[in-house]
Amino acid sequence: MVNILMIEDDPEFSLFLGEFLEKYNIKITNFQDPFLGLSSGVDNYDILILDLTLPGMDGLEVCSEVARKYNIPIIISSARSDSTDKIMGLQMGADYYLPKPYDPKEMYAVIQSLLRRIKKSGTVLVESDFTYDKSSLQITFKKQNLELTHAEYEVMLCLLSNTNAVVSREQIVESCESLSDSYSKSLDVIIGRLRGKLGEDSKNPKYLHSIRGLGYKLSQ
Repeated sequence: MVNILMIEDDPEFSLFLGEFLEKYNIKITNFQDPFLGLSSGVDNYDILILDLTLPGMDGLEVCSEVARKYNIPIIISSARSDSTDKIMGLQMGADYYLPKPYDPKEMYAVIQSLLRRIKKSGTVLVESDFTYDKSSLQITFKKQNLELTHAEYEVMLCLLSNTNAVVSREQIVESCESLSDSYSKSLDVIIGRLRGKLGEDSKNPKYLHSIRGLGYKLSQ
């Protein structure tokens, strides 16, 4: 599961966004008070979503402090549309500035983009069960090399690059040269073969999950 720290003084908005992201296995923990948010263990979260208009402390100050002390991506989510705020936020360490109002799907896309960016460098360790190395086209599971076809490798790499998030059939097909039709049963066959190579129970999988009506998810 992706854990997100949110510092937002509008509880209805944070609840609305949290309910939308929850179906993609993304959990939001929101603090209306920026001081409580900063003392909540920032480095225990994967991403910070930060409002700028906050009680007692301006969001730009929060952004600067977090960027100075922690290695965590920062998304500014604010109704303040002045270009100066945007420029200052990015200069102070924010990775993205998303002006309100916005479709929650846009926030989901930004989160996915940041997670992919984090995982792009060379060999990536996911919890301890999987590693992958794009340079050698090798994926390991519990320290054992997985013997994969090219199509299986492409699908697995797509899911590993979006660990703990739901990936739609369309997203998988677009990222895999071996697949051409998101409605084809070939993707389901590949998922089935991957489950077999991971020793998964298809009725009660630990890693590869089918999310009805949405796509697939690799859990860790």
